[in-house]
Amino acid sequence: MPPMNDRASTIPADDPIALFGDWFAEAEAGEPDNPNAMALATATSGGAPSVRTVLLKDWGAEGFTFYTNALSRKGMEIGQNPQAALLFYWKSLRRQVRIEGVLTQVSDAEADAYFASRPRDSQLGAHASQQSAPLDARATFLDRFAEVEARYQGSEVPRPAHWTGFRLRPDFIEFWSDRPNRLHDRRLFSRRPDRTGDGWTSTLLYP
Repeated sequence: MPPMNDRASTIPADDPIALFGDWFAEAEAGEPDNPNAMALATATSGGAPSVRTVLLKDWGAEGFTFYTNALSRKGMEIGQNPQAALLFYWKSLRRQVRIEGVLTQVSDAEADAYFASRPRDSQLGAHASQQSAPLDARATFLDRFAEVEARYQGSEVPRPAHWTGFRLRPDFIEFWSDRPNRLHDRRLFSRRPDRTGDGWTSTLLYP
């Protein structure tokens, strides 16, 4: 049996958004690189899945936001099927958070504001890259980057129309904490059936 002082859950049955904030703050303080890295799983209209790592750029009660080329593979899949899942895994903290919900596109104003905050070379790269399209040689991409750099020399780089953000509004959030001997601690938060407001129910799960 686990030790007596290990019998209670370490994951409180409180507001999951606030709890994510607590865990994320600890990750920012303790993870050596990109604590905002998250796996994003999308699927085609036929249900064929794909997954990749993206960076969380904003989060709160409205959801979890990232930015990308909407003409990329993930962007096309989001257009076909907005159901998606996120996974944060903070190895140093021995914790993970799984989030499932529906993606919606952010407003043009939000996308413009975030794009303007990016380093200039990242802005230029968004114009130069045909993300997910076949590339014959890396030199071709670097030539395209040089062309874009020359085009906007001495001026601001506008946001490409195909570059935008998506926000996942969670229906489910699961917190997982590592315990010895694989006796892990898991708690699932589910949005109430009417999917309105901020009401959540929670339950512990077997590991």
